[in-house]
Amino acid sequence: MWISDQWKDYELLDTSDGERLERWGKYVLIRPDPQVIWHTERPRALWGRADAGYKRSRSGGGAWSENTLPEKWRISYGPLTFRIQPTGFKHTGLFPEQATNWDFMMRLIRGAGRPIKVLNLFAYTGGATVAAAYAGASVCHVDASRGMVEAAKENAALSHLAEAPIRYIVDDCKKFVEREIRRGNRYDGIVMDPPSYGRGPGGEVWKIEENIDSLISLVAGVLSDTPLFFLLNSYTTGLSVSAMKYMTELHIGSRFGGTSEAEELGLPVTSTGGALPCGGSVRHVF
Repeated sequence: MWISDQWKDYELLDTSDGERLERWGKYVLIRPDPQVIWHTERPRALWGRADAGYKRSRSGGGAWSENTLPEKWRISYGPLTFRIQPTGFKHTGLFPEQATNWDFMMRLIRGAGRPIKVLNLFAYTGGATVAAAYAGASVCHVDASRGMVEAAKENAALSHLAEAPIRYIVDDCKKFVEREIRRGNRYDGIVMDPPSYGRGPGGEVWKIEENIDSLISLVAGVLSDTPLFFLLNSYTTGLSVSAMKYMTELHIGSRFGGTSEAEELGLPVTSTGGALPCGGSVRHVF
């Protein structure tokens, strides 16, 4: 398991009965997590610290209760700073377990000894974009949500990267890659963080089980002749990291060489010393 254990501003305090207790900077949240299928005691001195808790509605969605949070605040991971803003879908605008992947990319980019171009697909609020740009890469950030792209711009500015060579694109990722292939644009590093289900700006339907294999094959067409890395993330329960690794080796490794590693991502749990699984990643290095 690749564990993101270098955080100072984030801490997974405890987990129990389908929920996680987390510290985001100075604020403590309770959020649902389907991976937490165990029962442990909830010390009131610990769980009673929460500034807000997210409760799901039987009719769909949910809401924050006992909410004493500001609308948004900031946390940092080393030199990187991010806006935290709890939403009506339980998310906060950042996935802290991805920090181990940010470290992985930054090490490779800094050690490359040459200019590196990175393509970040399904780029959300730009955690990977900010990390790659801070390490010195030029980045193309692509997401179908204009709101997420605007949040990524804000995160870049908070990390003193407002003038960094980052190109922001609001588009369907598949269609964008198809155009990049026709234009002959190539990238040394590729990050993909596709959702389980989604819709593009033109109403395009995305289902990961039906589309991920063909997308990996398509994305191979925008790798440069001297690629550095390919990183694939998934939070889809039915898609194993072993299957992701197989597809990566089939479409990427067979064409460009290199080696793949696949692991679950994890966050250390302070109360128990264990690690909570939080999706998985494949890292292919050339």
